[in-house]
Amino acid sequence: MGLNLARVGLLGVLLTSVFVFGSQAMAEEWKMEQGGIEPGKFVLGMRAGFAPLTQSLTANSSTDVGSLVNFQGLYSLNKWLLVGMMLEWERHGVDQERPFRDLGHQDTVSVLPTVEVRPVRFGPISPYANMSFGVNVNSFGENSSTRISPSNTFAWRLGWGADYMLTKQFALNTEMAYKRNDGHATVNGNRNNDWNASSFGFLFGAKLFF
Repeated sequence: MGLNLARVGLLGVLLTSVFVFGSQAMAEEWKMEQGGIEPGKFVLGMRAGFAPLTQSLTANSSTDVGSLVNFQGLYSLNKWLLVGMMLEWERHGVDQERPFRDLGHQDTVSVLPTVEVRPVRFGPISPYANMSFGVNVNSFGENSSTRISPSNTFAWRLGWGADYMLTKQFALNTEMAYKRNDGHATVNGNRNNDWNASSFGFLFGAKLFF
């Protein structure tokens, strides 16, 4: 009886030790570090996702949740600051509500010089925020007799996301961003100043670090 109790006690001590040392190792791996990237690194990203508009494109219209593709190239100046360029394509189907008519789709290509900050890192997870200013090049593909020509607009984009480092060179990524795309359109020769294609984008993809 005493021998069995000793064995049970020894097993309990071993399990407790494994748990304590395992918890310490995990805490060490996931501890917060200052700076989210090494200086002098190039970052290439490719992401895709979807983008609902933040409001109606214009009066008496409905707009589909759009497709979104994003490419980026950044360079780290130090442990927390990166600069570079972003190229983003977005497409939304547009319908007239009353009477219903399929008007076509609006395409937007955004050219965006970008600044990104990575203040901390939690083990393999590197959160960040970025800001971009540039231009939205808008075009419209008509599916009806209505001729629509949207203006190009000033682009302002604010994003936040995180990378999960699978290796030192490869990471999975997710990001959410607001992008301003507010201008006017010429519809059948008449100017419409109520034409706002600003959107929230949700991106998923991968990045390379080298």
